Amino acid sequence: MSERLQPGDTAPAFTLPDADGNEVSLADHKGRKVIVYFYPAALTPGCTKQACDFTDNLELLAGAGYDVIGVSPDKPEKLAKFREKEDLKVTLVGDPSKEVLEAYGAFGEKKLYGKTVTGVIRSTVVVDEEGKVERALYNVKATGHVAKIIKDLGI
Repeated sequence: MSERLQPGDTAPAFTLPDADGNEVSLADHKGRKVIVYFYPAALTPGCTKQACDFTDNLELLAGAGYDVIGVSPDKPEKLAKFREKEDLKVTLVGDPSKEVLEAYGAFGEKKLYGKTVTGVIRSTVVVDEEGKVERALYNVKATGHVAKIIKDLGI
């Protein structure tokens, strides 16, 4: 089980392919705050709702100085389908090796329908301009989560 991040920790660096196969690095966003959210799978109902919520609030978040990156274990081809089908504007990157998911504590044991399974733990990590963890939220709900983040961040 990977360790969960705490406020003040240095956010693990990453470079992952986006839906178009281009590399996206956390370092590319230095000087801006970044909301990195981890979700189990593209094209599933909960993950679609969450991605649409982030897309709907992207302008508001960007205006407050936040970039948004969604991370899942999906390959770029599936992310591209997801983006096209749902008209998503949020940056989606794939982590098929699950190394970044593990580094952020977003992969491990979780309860699913009363059973313990190993998989992606729906999580959101807010990284400040210096690359430090400002907030780390685990086992978040797909619906209503974006509104809660906006409220908690005072946007």
